Amino acid sequence: MSKVARHPRHPAVVNMNLEGIAQRYTIRFADIKPDWNVFGDSNYDGYRRAQFRYIGETLGKPEIRHIPAGATRLSVMYVPPGEGNAPHTHPVEEVFFVLKGNLTVFFEEEDGRRVEENLGPWDCVSCPAGVIHGFQNNGLEPAYLQVMVGQKKPEPMGYADVKLDAAEPRMQVDRGTLKDALWVSQFGAV
Repeated sequence: MSKVARHPRHPAVVNMNLEGIAQRYTIRFADIKPDWNVFGDSNYDGYRRAQFRYIGETLGKPEIRHIPAGATRLSVMYVPPGEGNAPHTHPVEEVFFVLKGNLTVFFEEEDGRRVEENLGPWDCVSCPAGVIHGFQNNGLEPAYLQVMVGQKKPEPMGYADVKLDAAEPRMQVDRGTLKDALWVSQFGAV
């Protein structure tokens, strides 16, 4: 029985055989090392977490082994009790899918108003581009969550706290101009 591929192969795999594709596009947990220093806020109490990168690169950190990103990056985050991440934004959506444990995910306005959602295993939230958001493990057990970011190449997070944003040197630009430039780069002129 013959089969027909209804879509063309991605240029990166056009000349690869199936064994090569399977080898390059499969990664095992045992081959991934946790990175505790991947984010600018990771050195501050309350924001410590480890990232296990599966798909796509991490900003400024060439991975020894990861699956190349098409249009999405994926990692698993280990979050100890009492830890989380700083309020931040991305130029694209970021999705949190809780695998184990409990997290409080928050959305914030620039005036400080905050809305929180408590998530447990198999709960999911999508944080839209440009909306300040983050998470905190307020439980007594570690939490594991899958994190997906809808972009191939990583960009620095835009921390809402100016002192944390200083840890990301490439983000030292006028915030209004940055927001406008990111919007236009993602969605075109209004």
